[in-house]
Amino acid sequence: MVLLAMVAACAVGPNYQRPPVDAPQAFRGGTAPSTGSVADLPWWKVFRDENLQALIRAALAGNYDLRIAVTRVEQAREFAAQARAGFFPQLNYGAVAGRGKNVTALSLPAPTGQTSSVFAADLNVSWEIDLWGRIRRLTESAQAQFLATEEARRGVTISLIAEVAQDYLQLLVLERELQIAKETRDAFASSLQIFNERLEGGVASKLETASASALLGSAAATIPNIERQILVQENLLSVLVGRNPGPISRSGSRFDEQLLPEIPAGLPSALLERRPDIREAEQQLRSANAQIGVAEADCLPQLSLTGLFGHVSAQLANFFTAGATAWSGAASLTGPIFHGGQLRARYRQAKAARDEAVLQYQATVLRALQEVADSLLSRQKLAEEHVEQAQAVEACREAVKISLERYRHGNASYYEVLQAQQQLFPAQIALVQTQFSELLALVQLYRALGGGWNE
Repeated sequence: MVLLAMVAACAVGPNYQRPPVDAPQAFRGGTAPSTGSVADLPWWKVFRDENLQALIRAALAGNYDLRIAVTRVEQAREFAAQARAGFFPQLNYGAVAGRGKNVTALSLPAPTGQTSSVFAADLNVSWEIDLWGRIRRLTESAQAQFLATEEARRGVTISLIAEVAQDYLQLLVLERELQIAKETRDAFASSLQIFNERLEGGVASKLETASASALLGSAAATIPNIERQILVQENLLSVLVGRNPGPISRSGSRFDEQLLPEIPAGLPSALLERRPDIREAEQQLRSANAQIGVAEADCLPQLSLTGLFGHVSAQLANFFTAGATAWSGAASLTGPIFHGGQLRARYRQAKAARDEAVLQYQATVLRALQEVADSLLSRQKLAEEHVEQAQAVEACREAVKISLERYRHGNASYYEVLQAQQQLFPAQIALVQTQFSELLALVQLYRALGGGWNE
C-alpha cells in the first residue's frame, strides 16, 4: 500500500508552464506606462448614456450568442465532472431470474435433459488505481477545457458590450446626419427662394433657379436613405438585445454629448491576465499539455481492483441461505505489448498538439498587442483629424454666410453661393464621421484591453 501510494503520487507527462512571450514595456501609441487602465472600470462607468446602459443590460440578459456561450460552459463543467468521477470506485448492481433446459446460467451446471432455474442478485465494484496519473491528467485536461469555455463566454460578453455601444453610437450618428441633411435641404430651399425672387424681379436667369432646384432635390433625396438606415440600425440593435425588431429609445441622448473617459491603457503584462481570449488560449494549452501525460500513461500498465458480492441459487426458496452467498475479489494488471505503433503515434500527436497550442497562445498575445496599439494610435490621430475637420466646417459656414451677403449686394454670382453650400454639407458629414471614429476607437480600446467582463 505504501508503494502504491508513492507511485500514485507521481503523474507522468510534463507539468504545465506558461510559455514565454515577448511583451513590450509599454503599448505603442500609449503614454508613459501606468498601472491604471480604462479596462479596470466597469462598463457602466465607461458608457454613461442611460439609454445605452439599458441596452447593454438587456443584451447581457437576452442576447442569444451569450446564452449559447453559457450553455457551452455548463456542458464543459459536466465533462469535467465526468472526468473527476474516474477517481472513485464504480459500484453497480445486477439481478437475473430465469428458467431453461440444457442452458448454463451463471456458474451453475446445466443438467442434461433437465429443466433448471436460476436466481441471482449481486453488487459489483471496480476501481482503477491511478498509478501513473492518467486519470489526473484527464481531469486536468477537462478542467482546463471548462475554464477555456468560461473565458470564451467572457470574450462573448466583451464583444457584445462593445457591439451594442458601437451600434448605438452609429444610430446617434445617423440621427445627426439626418439633422444635417435637413438643415442642408432647408439651406438650398432658402437659396432657391432668393433666386426665384430675383428671377421675378428680372435680375436673375432661369439657370440660377434650375441649378438651385437641382441641388435642393439632391439634398432632399438623401433624407429617405438616412431614415432607412436608422430603421435598419434599430432592427439590428433590437435583435442584438434579444427582442423583436422595433424602435430603440434614445430620448435625451445626443451624439455630440457622448464622452468616454480618458484613462491610460495600462501595462502590457496586465493584458495577459485580463483579456479572455488570451486566457482561453492558455487554458487550451494547459489541456493539450495534460493530454501528453494521458498518452504516456496509456503506454504503461493499469491496475484495477474488482469485487462482487451477492446470492445465487437454483431455487428461490434457498436464495437467502448461507449456501447461496457468492463473492469474489480480484486485482488485474494489464498493459500493452504490441499495438503496431498506435500508442507511440498517439503520444507524438499529443506533443504536436501541445506545440500548436503554444503557438496559438503566442499568436493570440501578439494580436492582442496589435489591437491595443491600433486603438491607441487611431485615437491619437483621429483627435488631430477632429481638430482640423472642425476648422474646415467653420470655414465652410463662414464662406456660405459671406457668399450670400455678396450675392444679395450683387458682388458675387450664384455659382459662388451654390459652391459654398455644396462644400458645407460633406464637410459637416466628414466631421460627424470623424467624431464617430474617435469614439469608436475608445470603444475598441476598451474591448482590446479586455475590460467589462469582470463586473
